[in-house]
Amino acid sequence: MDFRIAETFTESLGRLTGDEQKAVKTTAFDLQMNPANPSFSFHKLEKSRDKNFWSVRANSDIRIIVHKTVGSLLLCYVDHHDKAYDWAERRKLETHPKTGAAQIVEIRETVREIFVPIYVEEHQKVSKPLLFTDNSDDELLGYGVPQEWLEDVKKANEDTLFSLAEHLPNEAAEALLEIATGGKPRVPALVEKVVDPFLHPDAQRRFRIMSNVEELQVALDFPWEKWTVFLHPEQKQLVEKEYTGPTRVTGSAGTGKTIVALHRAVYLAKTHPDSRVLFATFSDPLASAVQTKLRRLIGSKPRIAERIDVHSLDALGMRLFKTLGRTEKLVSIQEIKQLLEKASKQIKDHKFSIHFLISEWDQVVDTWQLSSWEKYKDVARLGRKTRLPEAQRKIAWEIFEVMQDSLKRAKLITSSGVFSALADALKGKNPPFDYMIVDECQDISVSQLKFFVVMGGKRPNSLFFAGDQGQRIFQQPFSWRSVGADIRGRSRTLKVNYRTSHQIRKQADRLLAPQSTDVDGEVQDRKDTISVFNGARPEIIKAKDPSDETKNVSNWIKERIAKGVLPHEIAVFVRSDREIGRAKSAVESASQPFTILDESVQTANGKVSISTMHLAKGLEFRSVVVMACDDEVIPTVDRVIEVGDDADLEEIFETERQLLYVACTRSRDHLLVSGVEPVSLFLDDMEMKG
Repeated sequence: MDFRIAETFTESLGRLTGDEQKAVKTTAFDLQMNPANPSFSFHKLEKSRDKNFWSVRANSDIRIIVHKTVGSLLLCYVDHHDKAYDWAERRKLETHPKTGAAQIVEIRETVREIFVPIYVEEHQKVSKPLLFTDNSDDELLGYGVPQEWLEDVKKANEDTLFSLAEHLPNEAAEALLEIATGGKPRVPALVEKVVDPFLHPDAQRRFRIMSNVEELQVALDFPWEKWTVFLHPEQKQLVEKEYTGPTRVTGSAGTGKTIVALHRAVYLAKTHPDSRVLFATFSDPLASAVQTKLRRLIGSKPRIAERIDVHSLDALGMRLFKTLGRTEKLVSIQEIKQLLEKASKQIKDHKFSIHFLISEWDQVVDTWQLSSWEKYKDVARLGRKTRLPEAQRKIAWEIFEVMQDSLKRAKLITSSGVFSALADALKGKNPPFDYMIVDECQDISVSQLKFFVVMGGKRPNSLFFAGDQGQRIFQQPFSWRSVGADIRGRSRTLKVNYRTSHQIRKQADRLLAPQSTDVDGEVQDRKDTISVFNGARPEIIKAKDPSDETKNVSNWIKERIAKGVLPHEIAVFVRSDREIGRAKSAVESASQPFTILDESVQTANGKVSISTMHLAKGLEFRSVVVMACDDEVIPTVDRVIEVGDDADLEEIFETERQLLYVACTRSRDHLLVSGVEPVSLFLDDMEMKG
């Protein structure tokens, strides 16, 4: 007998208490081992339209709704008795007449009539334009719209679309949202007609056959993280595709780039049992978060886990660097500043500020690993608007020569130096990894990318990158093609946002341009990204003083708690450590326990998380506060004062915008952004209409 689990089951399981979940898991395991066990109390649901719906008792009040036939058992839903029965009476499992995919469809007659709102214009009641009048019934059916919902789809306008989408299967809702935003939905390409409705790509995103206890264990242990079990067809295609060269997956925050990258790593480890796979990400906190997700995805399959290495880029670099017998230590930012100040004093008759020298060193000399006057003289100073006559360049180079000599004598090395040395050492040799997955690739450096190009060689499937240009907060842009990473024809943008509500995504997107183009001309388009669920409108508060902000944030947190949000589902982000005290005051005023996240970014059960924005990457919460967004806080006044080049100011504003974007998009359902007057200009941008 086929034993399957539906995403509606994992979603409903996640809403139960810990003790209730334990009872459900025990019953689910027993059902998988022996569904015919006479001890099970199967109760046929007489009021259900679908005659194959039954209930199974998990405890005195919790009921599991299953769909039972002679050859299969599907776990569909779980809840308290009355709610579980009500869910089953309003749904049916059917095969879509056009697509052939299995769907759990909400019965139209059980849903209240969807009210079509109107707006008043010049004292006249005018219906808003209908969205799908130009789409034929056959076309809409082809997108997975259930037959009985066609009439409602035809009546939908921009006000009713999201309410309607909540009642439709995912593929239908996504297609309608994409049409409404001017896009053309992609329909899964089927090589041949699928006979089993559960094997259709759209069905596999919501139903998964559980072939053993280990797979069921993973699905039940992390019910909120559906990605461990269910993948969107487009994601699955990217995970399992064969690539002839380097490939890159992009997308806005919440579109599942890291999830695709994780599944790709596991897929390669499974399909190439003698290989070693590297998953690299930008920082130690992100590596820690990825390692946790990887354990959940793999479950009890240690032979796969032991062949996938997860590292931050710098940790990976230093680990391999030591295997070369090198003993230099990684230089700190403060040490670089001190050495440059010392070097600049040794060279007379120049007017370079220390801020200019630091940025010139960081963005030109060290980034491109320039080792001679000839290389520095001829390098294209990409993004640097300050013109340097050759005589001035010559003096600058004398300073940088002293700097490089100081690093050698102190046995110090930069991160760029580490990866440059590794790239040179690995040329023509067997790399330590067969396949490399690089997440957060928007912040990869020139020398790091060169290193991966050398490691990947020209082997197919060796290099897989994932990132978002809108979340670039550390690295200046540069040409990937110039260092050997040519992704033309192998770049794909994910468009479906699973994490963030439509309202939050739309508000946060105002911080960024709707379209961005990298140095090589590769375009990432945000304007056709869609969120699959509706939510509350984000709030932006401009407080008159810090105590007023504390009161506003405190009341907002109290309101979230009162409405059922748990403390550990809430986060408060601030720009830097200097603002942490303001976040603590607000959470303490709300009488909530909290934890301040460190580099391990480990949240604590029952406690609100407080963190800087730079540690926000990779995190997700139901409710997020981004506070202390004052005029001289973001962008931080320290960075603006230290501008050493005209282009630097533009770069600072861009990366600070993107930092705020990262923080805001950590929220799933509720977002509050606040600051004290005068507030950051970015808050005005978020409030812009349109």
